[in-house]
Amino acid sequence: MSSANESATAGFLVWRLSMKWRVAVDRAVAPLGLTHAQYALMGSLYGMARSGRQPSQRQLADHTGLEPLYVSKLARALEAAGLVTRTRDPDDPRAMQLSLTDQGRDVTRRAITVVQGLLDQMLEPLGGQDSPRARQFTRELATLLDVPLDPHTENDEEQS
Repeated sequence: MSSANESATAGFLVWRLSMKWRVAVDRAVAPLGLTHAQYALMGSLYGMARSGRQPSQRQLADHTGLEPLYVSKLARALEAAGLVTRTRDPDDPRAMQLSLTDQGRDVTRRAITVVQGLLDQMLEPLGGQDSPRARQFTRELATLLDVPLDPHTENDEEQS
């Protein structure tokens, strides 16, 4: 760890790692015509479809952590590019269900391969993706993602 990072807070390091990852993925999937956010949406759709699900835009927003309005914007752009289809949910006419086109599945599979290579590089210092350290790191990240964050809670308590 560099000396600058030794005194950094966990929040700063999480932010730096997320930015480093986003930039690396952006660069890696750009030759496929994708951005990091588009890859996140398409990769999630790919995984959900493999589990037999056809999510709504809202469900995909919840799954990815992206804002629903942003998912809608991304889905429209991906639909225009012929990578995603948007159809009305038969059970809720207000909701749009998303699925990958054949071309979208092909691009997504190629992007997943590229991003897996980046993940291999990132986790190599921990012993690789299948190492005990990497598995523990993944569990710790999942634990942190499960913690609800409400920026108003602490302020509300101070004012009481």
